[in-house]
Amino acid sequence: MSSVDAVVVGAGPNGLAAAVTLARAGLRVELFEAADTVGGGTRTAELTLPGFRHDVCSAVHPMAPPSPFFRAFELERRVELVTPEISYAHPLEGRPAGIAYRDLDRTAERLGRDGAAWRNLFAPVAAHPDRIGRFTAAPLLRIPANPVTVARFGMRVLEQASPAWSLRFRDDTAPAMLTGVAAHSIGRLPGIAPAGVAMTLAGHAHAHGWPIPIGGSQAIADAMADDLLAHGGSITTGTRIADLRDLPAAKATVLDVSARALLELGGHSLPPGYRRALSRFRFGDAVAKVDYALSEPVPWTDPDLHAAPTFHIGGTRAQIARSEREVAAGRHPSRPYVLGSQPTIVDSSRAPAGRHVVWAYTHVPRGSTLDPTQIVTAEIERHAPGFRDTILASASRSAAQFAEYNPNYVGGDISAGAVTLAQLLRRPVLSPVPWRTPIPGVYLGSSSTPPATGVHGMSGYQAALYALRDRFGLEAPQLGVED
Repeated sequence: MSSVDAVVVGAGPNGLAAAVTLARAGLRVELFEAADTVGGGTRTAELTLPGFRHDVCSAVHPMAPPSPFFRAFELERRVELVTPEISYAHPLEGRPAGIAYRDLDRTAERLGRDGAAWRNLFAPVAAHPDRIGRFTAAPLLRIPANPVTVARFGMRVLEQASPAWSLRFRDDTAPAMLTGVAAHSIGRLPGIAPAGVAMTLAGHAHAHGWPIPIGGSQAIADAMADDLLAHGGSITTGTRIADLRDLPAAKATVLDVSARALLELGGHSLPPGYRRALSRFRFGDAVAKVDYALSEPVPWTDPDLHAAPTFHIGGTRAQIARSEREVAAGRHPSRPYVLGSQPTIVDSSRAPAGRHVVWAYTHVPRGSTLDPTQIVTAEIERHAPGFRDTILASASRSAAQFAEYNPNYVGGDISAGAVTLAQLLRRPVLSPVPWRTPIPGVYLGSSSTPPATGVHGMSGYQAALYALRDRFGLEAPQLGVED
């Protein structure tokens, strides 16, 4: 292999962000990807029938607009993003669904006597999405640049992480909506990390909405890959790297791999203490997913759900917390939480005329081989009688199959490491610069580092910035569209 300035391993959104940043600084960059296409968690493919395009992993991107990387990259000038009026919806049996509009006041009005409590909870967060975005994108060890905003955010997180998490609400809808978002963290409820996820994502829902890329999430990966190639970088797909010594000589290497994979790739060069820290890094519970090709839109009982691209199914706050505890205990819940998206209501390009796609996953114990098709279908049918009759085809992927699809998803953990308070502080080690490894010139830039899971590019971006400073004496390059 020929010599280059920098090497990146892994072409998920973090690896692509790292490669773009290094190439924009004028370096010769080579990116290696084990799969045949770039994208990682942002791939789109025909999983069911010809003409039906499904997001393989991530589908909706609330973390993209506030991401410092994507803001610098000017993502919205490169990818057509649709930001729906409704960010997410939460159907409940025997009552109207909870609807989170981008408009905070409209959301509060629909919540009736809990409206004021919802508005008071989210107004300070939604008013400062950039400040919250910068805080959540950095290690928790760092002193925040906006301590007052962060303190208000932190107080709300602590409230929602405690047994008193429902005291401000009087009805079931508002707490169910918030718990549906908290469950994105895939962990026991209540808890500090799930509460932080809930306040962040739900805050973004009212600040800038939850955007969906036209054509599928692959558009985000393709935009970064195109920029890398335009600035002299190269991409080698279908090549799995088994050892750091197999890489071409380079002054800097950024790894978009899990903490476990770092141990496998470079354990021979890591000091014992760091190896022990990586071996203690825990992976969380998992997801199992179903993609549907439909003959018509989902026949929701509540008509407002027809306009909601993202939906959470799982019942009340107590019911969702119970199902998440069952998963954490190693069991498959009989009434599971389901996170779903129906992107064709805003993007008709993903299916033949008049047809639709639905993306849905549920939480399962790590390593589960359960085919989730029947249980997910039943949960959607509960709120949309006749849903089964609209299914033209479906494709499923168990947690074990997710782990085979992407080695970063250990056991089907799509977060590349459990999202807990301990592992937000120590991800994968306790350090103000967790992206820097003890191997000179080697940096970890995956979701096993801050700010953890989500399509934001920040893990790879931060790793690349430190590589530029440490190895080349360079500052952050300009990333925007060149007019």
